[in-house]
Amino acid sequence: MRAVGLVVEYNPFHNGHLHHLRESLRLAEADVAVAVMSGHFLQRGEPALLDKWHRTRMALENGVDLVLELPFAFACNSAPHFADGAVRSLAGLGGVDALCFGSEAGDLSSLQNIADLLEFHKDEIESGTRQGLKQGKSYPEARQEVLAKHSPDAETFLSQPNNILGLEYLRALRQFETEITPLTARRIGAGFHDTETVRGIASATGIRQRLARGEAVDSLVPAPTAKVLEEALAKETVTPSRYETAILMAIQADREQIAKAYQVGEGMENRLAEIGRSVTRLTDAVDGLKSRQLTQTRVQRMLLYQLLGVGAEEMPCLLEQGPLYLRLLGARQKGQAFLAQNRKKRALPLLTNMSRAYPQLKKFYGRGSRDYHLAEKMLDQDLKATRVYQLLKRDTGTGPLNRDFHMDPIRH
Repeated sequence: MRAVGLVVEYNPFHNGHLHHLRESLRLAEADVAVAVMSGHFLQRGEPALLDKWHRTRMALENGVDLVLELPFAFACNSAPHFADGAVRSLAGLGGVDALCFGSEAGDLSSLQNIADLLEFHKDEIESGTRQGLKQGKSYPEARQEVLAKHSPDAETFLSQPNNILGLEYLRALRQFETEITPLTARRIGAGFHDTETVRGIASATGIRQRLARGEAVDSLVPAPTAKVLEEALAKETVTPSRYETAILMAIQADREQIAKAYQVGEGMENRLAEIGRSVTRLTDAVDGLKSRQLTQTRVQRMLLYQLLGVGAEEMPCLLEQGPLYLRLLGARQKGQAFLAQNRKKRALPLLTNMSRAYPQLKKFYGRGSRDYHLAEKMLDQDLKATRVYQLLKRDTGTGPLNRDFHMDPIRH
């Protein structure tokens, strides 16, 4: 039983995702599609449109065979850490033959050449990028300027978001010496940030904007997605005003407390404290914090870390260690058969019942071990993300705060 891995957010699952799923199965000649999916909060530092269980349902009903959760530490982080977490999860699962990612280039050899260039000139690129930052350039500008000296193609490739992630997957696959074969499917239709529809395909961003305006999106998503959206949107989505208030309250903490959070650089706690005492809108807070060296996405993640209390001391250890468990969110019949077939190949514990998760991790890693301590911290982050997400919903009565302990993996 051949398996292909996908790294996804499905926010929500749309026609472009269905194309990617089908192309991945075809290119990999695979029988099973395994998705590693972000939980409640996404890579850009924003809450998902719907919680991880509704998005798992979308995935399974559209043909994905197995859905695993990418731990928060990796899901809400920069592209390198996001890719590291996803690749190491797939490798830890065992039995995954290929990883197929979408890209604007659609050409694996070209992407591999750029990835090789990035690795070969790594020190020079990092040094040149730091120099560009000192000159007031933004990080993307500084990096692209250095890369242009080595290859005009590199500059073009790195201006497109899916290519950037694709290069990180290639780096991670090589760095962690996996046996997973990389593949890429060309992204079709609207671009990642585009809001217009192209040949019946809109980006997830464009679809969310239409939903926010109360517009129909049935032609832009598969029927199972449309059904889930119809059932869940009224109560299960995060209320923007509630999220805004929660973030602004989080940065009312004193400077010492703010400084303890992950990615708050030296002196940044002062800016955050000043912003917290002077703005009443989240957009004003983001605008007041971002700069040429600090992108909007990084600011959004930094604010989310404040809300969730993500500590600066714990995160580097978690990121270095990699995912320490596999959280099963859902499976189709073929996915369940794949898990049974590859049980002995798994290098990480598979969590299917959260009531037994901590004892399971303790048994796997050993009481008092460093790995158990880190796994506990990693899982604590995921569980807190669920509780906070529940509090941010339009209807907080849609489930218990500790919903992780009340939700079994979805079977389809």
